[in-house]
Order: sequence, then structure tokens, then C-alpha cells
Amino acid sequence: MAKKGEARERITLACTECKEKNYRKEKNKKNTTERLELNKFCPKCGKTTKHKEEK
Repeated sequence: MAKKGEARERITLACTECKEKNYRKEKNKKNTTERLELNKFCPKCGKTTKHKEEK
């Protein structure tokens, strides 16, 4: 049996406009191999922007 959280990886989401690192998430690296992109609120920009996963 696999250990809990073995396939999960912590990632950081950064705003594409101001490059501020705002959010931390976990994703399953076996099921989702491509980089994550989400629309989230950026407190520095003051609006909803696209946030991309960074290494």
C-alpha cells in the first residue's frame, strides 16, 4: 500500500502580471504532469489574474 501523500507535491502559484508568489497548493504529480494555471485574486494587483505554477 502506498504511503499517504507520496505522489503529492507542494507547488507555489505566482501572479503572471506582478510575479508575486501568493498561493501554495498540493497537486498529484502522477495524474497532473503539466503546469497548473488558475485564475486567483492577487492582493498586490488588487484584481483577479492568472496564476501559474513555478518550480
